[in-house]
Amino acid sequence: MSLEQRSLHCKPEEALEAQQEALGLVCVQAAASSSSPLVLGTLEEVPTAGSTDPPQSPQGASAFPTTINFTHQRQPNEGSSNHEEEGPSTSRILESLFRAVLTKKVADLVHFLLLKYRAKEPVTKAEMLESVIKNYKRCFPVIFGKASESLQLVFGIDVKDADPTGHSYVLVTCLGLSYDGLLGDNLIMPKTGFLIIVLVMIVMKGGRATEEEIWEELSVMEVYDGREHSAYGEPRKLLTQDLVQEKYLEYRQVPDSDPARYEFLWGPRALAETSYVKVLEYVIKVSARVRFFFPSPREAALRREGAALREEEEGV
Repeated sequence: MSLEQRSLHCKPEEALEAQQEALGLVCVQAAASSSSPLVLGTLEEVPTAGSTDPPQSPQGASAFPTTINFTHQRQPNEGSSNHEEEGPSTSRILESLFRAVLTKKVADLVHFLLLKYRAKEPVTKAEMLESVIKNYKRCFPVIFGKASESLQLVFGIDVKDADPTGHSYVLVTCLGLSYDGLLGDNLIMPKTGFLIIVLVMIVMKGGRATEEEIWEELSVMEVYDGREHSAYGEPRKLLTQDLVQEKYLEYRQVPDSDPARYEFLWGPRALAETSYVKVLEYVIKVSARVRFFFPSPREAALRREGAALREEEEGV
């Protein structure tokens, strides 16, 4: 009897066991598949366990990669039954349930790891299993992997092995940058991811980017001038004041512009802590893995820019 049939013709507790078994199989398949993409969702808009609709990203919500996309592949010899034509099959309903559960678990683990980062505490696999994963231990590789990607992409936080044999991890800012934006009472979300994105934009514009160009690029991520962002707070203040005061950015008037226009350059602290090459190599690596930051033409430009900068540094 298939897992789908077991879920239809057994007691409630047995049906739950069948669903969890099926979820485990889905997780194993997802972990083995290199093509399982990271789909945009939001922390606030995580679908409930009973929802069969795909998660949406409402306008104004922060783009937050927490959704895992699993596609049911029909075998060549499978035919379409009248039951499937009339409505969604039980397998599709279960698949939607699995997707919603995994999405919620990824978001929960991101929150848990952010708390650990703020407290400057290491975290173990056992803690994550006990506090967040719980009954979905077979899905740990998928949930942990997607949560780690989300931390890296959105918040600029790397999850690194502290003790591989003991499954212990530390959370640190990416690229050796010492800034995370968690100053004083501002304990909302780390801002290193935002900083990295802006540094990349400046490199892509040849070492300086106008204010208009920066806002145009940020709008693609649903980060807008004058609109509060759930992860980055008030973006104009962060961009033109905080990062400038921290000496990661220079914000100055474009020479001879009338009316006055402004542009951004890397500040001395950014130049001291990282380099153009390191930032571009980081983005290329991340883009190749999850296809989040830039589409293919932009990635090709990044590679060309990185190669040119590397040659310049090597004196070729």
